[in-house]
Amino acid sequence: MAKPYFFPSVNLMGQGAIKLIPDEIKKMNVKKALVVTDKVLIEIGTTAQLFDTLDNENLEYVVYSDVKPNPTVNNVNGGYKVLKENNCDYVISFGGGSPQDCAKAIAILATNPGNIADYEGVNLTKNKSLPIVAINTTAGTASEATINYVITDETRNVKMVLVDSNCIASVAVNDPNLTVSMPKALTAATGMDALTHAIEGYLTAGATQFTDLFNLEAIKTISKNLKKAYDDGSNIDARDQMSYGQFVTGMGFSNGGLGIVHSMAHQLGGYYDLPHGVCNAIILPYVMEYNASETGDKMKTVAEAMGVCTEGMNKLEFDSACVNAVKSLSKSVNIPESFENMNVNKDDIDILAELALKDACTPGNPKSPTVDDIKMLYRKVF
Repeated sequence: MAKPYFFPSVNLMGQGAIKLIPDEIKKMNVKKALVVTDKVLIEIGTTAQLFDTLDNENLEYVVYSDVKPNPTVNNVNGGYKVLKENNCDYVISFGGGSPQDCAKAIAILATNPGNIADYEGVNLTKNKSLPIVAINTTAGTASEATINYVITDETRNVKMVLVDSNCIASVAVNDPNLTVSMPKALTAATGMDALTHAIEGYLTAGATQFTDLFNLEAIKTISKNLKKAYDDGSNIDARDQMSYGQFVTGMGFSNGGLGIVHSMAHQLGGYYDLPHGVCNAIILPYVMEYNASETGDKMKTVAEAMGVCTEGMNKLEFDSACVNAVKSLSKSVNIPESFENMNVNKDDIDILAELALKDACTPGNPKSPTVDDIKMLYRKVF
């Protein structure tokens, strides 16, 4: 069946990619940027590389940095206000998934009426967003390359998933030099987030031969390089490979979909403001076990991509080996094995499960879950 595939028009990759940005901006017929980032990146000096690049070419911009780790509707509204007050006609997002997602929402509001909550769901806007130059500083979310973004509605304690081809970036930038300042915990969380994207994207009901190419390549690359980047953040080759791996799976899962790992993780982020990558990493093995009956031989392929020898294994054995490989990698970068010490309330499982069932990622799951199935999985994770 024919279907559209969406990718950023221009993708700048590799060491020094940030220096190529001015040339692309000059082609866009724009005048003034809203730079969306967060205060931590400003404080540690990472944004200086961007500001110097823009200043050297006399490119005008204003900065909005009030973005939370799980960006909220209020963050979006605040950024949109700064954009309008300063007559900005394009957006530069600089950071990990949080600034990227907030920037997408701001750019969408600039060309579409109403509130960002009006567009929760799939392809609900009519107009293309303002141009976005999306500069990634982590190796996890791939938000710089995708048509997805997630915004927390703080009035409902819900993470809204917005899937919209109108938000795709004009220019995506992955320069591994921008990732070397990531601390170990963030390296682990974002890296396991990327692996979750790749595995879920490969196993999803919406996967195609085309998306499988991207997601399998990402599984191989991330599995080989995450521990190296975690152990030595200055290992630029490992950082480069992680930037590549997370970007490649972004092109895969953005065009094929995800599943209930993300559905469940979104609710934990919305309710408890927990880090998305850690939630994904903890939930992933349990959902893989749950989905195994509907994945055919695909878990064998995943296991092999992660370096497991599956010769002579039957389905039960290679499914188990695949799950164990994920658990082993997660443990090697010190991701918790459960939510036991993360202030998650078991009394909330019923409402979390109800919300997860309605999440935009749920239809992509290879096994159609009931609300009781999701409750069972939440209990297992505890």
